[in-house]
Amino acid sequence: MLSSFTSFKGLAETDLFTMFTPKRQLVGLDIGSSGIKLVQLKENRGRFILQKFGFKPLEPEVIVDGTVMDEGRVVSAIKELFEETNVKVKQVAVSISGHAVIIKKISLPPMPDEELEGQVRLAAEQYIPFDINEVNIDFSVLPSPEASSDGQGEMSIILVAAKKDKINELTELVKGAGLFPLVMDVDAFAIENMHGINYPVSQEDTTALVNIGASVMNINIVRGGTSLFTRDIPIGGNRYTEAIQRELGMSYEEAEETKKGERSAGSNQAAVITVIDSVNAEVSSEIARTIDYFKSTMADAEVQHVLLCGGGAQVKGLVAQLKDRMQADVEVANPFSEIDTSGSDFDQDALALLAPLAAVGVGLALRSVGDR
Repeated sequence: MLSSFTSFKGLAETDLFTMFTPKRQLVGLDIGSSGIKLVQLKENRGRFILQKFGFKPLEPEVIVDGTVMDEGRVVSAIKELFEETNVKVKQVAVSISGHAVIIKKISLPPMPDEELEGQVRLAAEQYIPFDINEVNIDFSVLPSPEASSDGQGEMSIILVAAKKDKINELTELVKGAGLFPLVMDVDAFAIENMHGINYPVSQEDTTALVNIGASVMNINIVRGGTSLFTRDIPIGGNRYTEAIQRELGMSYEEAEETKKGERSAGSNQAAVITVIDSVNAEVSSEIARTIDYFKSTMADAEVQHVLLCGGGAQVKGLVAQLKDRMQADVEVANPFSEIDTSGSDFDQDALALLAPLAAVGVGLALRSVGDR
C-alpha cells in the first residue's frame, strides 16, 4: 500500500518540483529515536539497485519517545548524513508513527468516487480521538471480500489520520536541512512496501510485519498485498537498554553496548541474559496479544509468518522466544534481499549487519516523485 498525506500540498517549492522533475525515486529518510537512516534506490528494468545507504546515530536525549527535543541536532545530523553519503538528490520521502497516527479499517456502502472523500471524512469523526480539524486524513479503498457479484457489497477502506502538528514538525526539520519532502508515509506502510518487493508469498499466506524501533513497535498484518490490521505499541529497543541500566547500574552508553553484544558483561553475564530474556518475554507478549486480537476480529485469520525488522529485531533470543510462543515461521527481515547491492560503496558486511534498521528507509525509497 503506497500511502501519503496531503500535508505538503500548497508548499510552492514542492509543487514546482512535482511539475518539472522527471519521475524518479525519492530518497528514503527515516528519522527515528535512535538514529537517522538514508536509502537511495534506482529502478532498472523492474529491478531495484541500492545506490546509497547511510546511518547516523543520535544521542538518546535528542528524540525522546518520538518527540524531537533538539531540533538543531536533528537538522545537523540530516545534513551530515547527506554529505557523508554524497547524495545530491534533495527530494525525500519521510514517515511517521506512534500516538500521533491513527489507522482504522472501516466499511462504507458503495458510492461514486466523487462522493467518497466527503463520506470518509464524515466517518472519520467517529473513529478519530482527535479534533478532526487537527488532523490530516488519507484513505485507500481495499479489495473487499464481502463484495457481492453485483458489486453491491460494502467498501473496505483503510483510514489514516495524522496530527497536523506532528506532520508540520517533521516537515520543518526536513526543510531546515535544505531538503524537499514530497511524500509523507506511515512506518507500517513503508514496511509493507519493503515486504512487497523482497518477500513474494502466496496470496493465501498471512504475515505479521513487526518493526521494533527504539521507542515504538509497529505491527502490520498483511495478506495478498493488502493490509488487514495495524497497531503501534509504545515499546521498543530502549526498553532493553533501560532495564539493563536499572538492574546492573550501568550508564546508558554501557547498557546500549551490552544490549548489542559490543561490550562484555563479565561476571554480570548471567544477569544480563536474565534481563534481556525478561524484556524479550514482554515484547513477545505484546506481539502475540496483537495477533490474537487480530484473529478474534475475522474468520480464517491464522498468521503463518512473522517478519521482524528494526534495531530491536536483532536482540539475542527474541526470535527463539517468538517461535516458541507463536508456533509460526519467525525471521529477521533483510530489506535488501531482492535489491542489487553490488554497486553500492557501502561495506557489504556492515550493510548486512545494519540491514534490519533499513526496512522503513527502503520502503520510503520505493516512492517516486509525483506519488500521491
